[in-house]
Amino acid sequence: MCLTSQIQRERERERERMEKENSNASAEVMRNKQVIYREKVQGSLKETHLEVRTSSERPKADKDSGAIMVKNLYLACDPYNLHLIKFSTQLGSTVSGYGVARVLESGHPNFKKGDLVLGLTRWEEYSLITAPKTCFKIEHTDVPLSYYTGLLGMPGLTAYAGFFEVCSPKKGDTVFISAASGAVGQLVGQFAKLFGCYVVGSAGSKEKVDLLKNKFGFDDAFNYKEELDLDAALK
Repeated sequence: MCLTSQIQRERERERERMEKENSNASAEVMRNKQVIYREKVQGSLKETHLEVRTSSERPKADKDSGAIMVKNLYLACDPYNLHLIKFSTQLGSTVSGYGVARVLESGHPNFKKGDLVLGLTRWEEYSLITAPKTCFKIEHTDVPLSYYTGLLGMPGLTAYAGFFEVCSPKKGDTVFISAASGAVGQLVGQFAKLFGCYVVGSAGSKEKVDLLKNKFGFDDAFNYKEELDLDAALK
């Protein structure tokens, strides 16, 4: 399947889903499914650290409150979410993260009902965003909205700015990327390949190394956990 056909199919699925959501809006109004941080994380995040609850109360954005109430459509699930959970989320509260949402109620002059936004929200069906300055309107909807949680969202912008604005690469340069299988690293690698660079990445498992070399197009990759001398590995 070509990329254009895939994008068209994803957009069609999004339209069908939104039409279904609109028709069921009255039935959903009293339900808000949420992902709650229930148990303190010591090491790796496990399923038992989180809990899905359904609240009977939906948030509301009062007129002139400066807040917006949104229905979350897509939520990013990336490594940085663990940092947010560990250090910025209180036990018993809803997990936060970046996502794509549709405005249902607005008490802010810059947003109106129906606007699509990208920004910091919460892992729940409906969220009250009291500081909409963290949100940006999505003006271009000719691509699947899910792309705004990755390539066209925070990971993509970070990768683009870091590579092109900070790194200032030249065609033919050798580019090394640590944490190369992460949300940002994999995009930096693909930008570098498109730019004509020789790309090497490091990751923490054999599976991730295989992913870099066989799916993301890196010229070479290695597992840093298996290397006794990183300087030698980079040579």
